[in-house]
Amino acid sequence: MSHVIVTDIERASSSAIEELEQLGVATVHEAMGRSGLVGPGVFPVQQGARVAGSAVTVLCWPGDNLMIHAAVEQCEPGDVLVVTTVSPSLDGAFGELFATALQRRGVRGIVTSGGVRDVAELREMGFHAWAGAQNAQGTVKATGGSVNVPIVLGGVTVDAGDVIIADDDGVVCVPRARVETVLESSRARIAKEAVARAAYEAGALSLDHNQLRPLLEGLGVTYTPQQEFRR
Repeated sequence: MSHVIVTDIERASSSAIEELEQLGVATVHEAMGRSGLVGPGVFPVQQGARVAGSAVTVLCWPGDNLMIHAAVEQCEPGDVLVVTTVSPSLDGAFGELFATALQRRGVRGIVTSGGVRDVAELREMGFHAWAGAQNAQGTVKATGGSVNVPIVLGGVTVDAGDVIIADDDGVVCVPRARVETVLESSRARIAKEAVARAAYEAGALSLDHNQLRPLLEGLGVTYTPQQEFRR
């Protein structure tokens, strides 16, 4: 692919993004059929943060953050910057100065397979990051890449305008074309969990609430008193 900066990307509605943010990573991941999860290789560098926004994607060369500079111009309020490299790199390509510029533009945070630095400053200024590493190693600005093209992050393809949700549980990507369907499935899951929670608060066992005893029996799982088991 030639180096390209794609402009004027389509984004999901702000109301849909806000609802997905409230639902959170785990619920949306389950509602999507347990798909879309970036995985444990990208982790939060702070606690208690939850963001969602339209993805502005960045493909960089390892050890080079030139295309992050180019991507800032394409960001709008409510976006999440999503960065990866053409081959694995954990160099600290993102820090406080980038965060200052992005925060000024209303960007919600960054998700990157690479490294971030100035972590204390990021936390202090409330700019949230999910990264592959916390690493002070610096980078150069020398090699072309692309902005707002499909990228692969943790085995998940992220396209510009997809909705990124990130919280303490990790990061999940919702393809823009599936946003409404995923919202419907997520609402249904929340309603189902509310019924289960009320049952458990009343003392019900999950084995009975979820009708799992027949499954145990079918799998050959038996109950045996300890004294008999140890004979």
